[in-house]
Amino acid sequence: MDKIKELILQIEVLKTEQKFNSAIKIVESAITTYNWDYRLYEELADIYLYKWELEKWLKSVNFALSLNKKSATWNYLKWFILLSQDKVKEAIKYLETSNSLLANNSEVLRNLWWAYSMIWNSERGIAILKRALVIAPNDDLITEDLAMALIGVWEISEWNSLLKKIWKKIMA
Repeated sequence: MDKIKELILQIEVLKTEQKFNSAIKIVESAITTYNWDYRLYEELADIYLYKWELEKWLKSVNFALSLNKKSATWNYLKWFILLSQDKVKEAIKYLETSNSLLANNSEVLRNLWWAYSMIWNSERGIAILKRALVIAPNDDLITEDLAMALIGVWEISEWNSLLKKIWKKIMA
């Protein structure tokens, strides 16, 4: 196992134990030697997210992305922070990048539907949500979201069939 993987395992244990300051010290020390490895910045960002230090989190994510623009995870997470700052259109670009890097991920697609709904592009959002449901047909959140999206555009027959599916699960 390489040295960075060993360090990441130590950091993961500390995060699980909620010893965030100790984890930060290990990451900062490792960065002085391995400043080229985006995984360390990802760990640092993850710790800052646990601590809800969003400015530091965003800086770490941005630096990790500058080292590895093809990180689907960090593009996905950057969309989240931009969304929380009401930068919806900018956030969508990162979510779309994540979707292109992590194709057919139902959770990314579900969030992409949500993002398009926020900019009043229901038709595109519903098409994406239908694709997510094909990928994950037993996902209750996707089923419920699609049902609500369909009622919003008066697709009553499709909405009814999804409600029946939800009702059957509840009654089972």
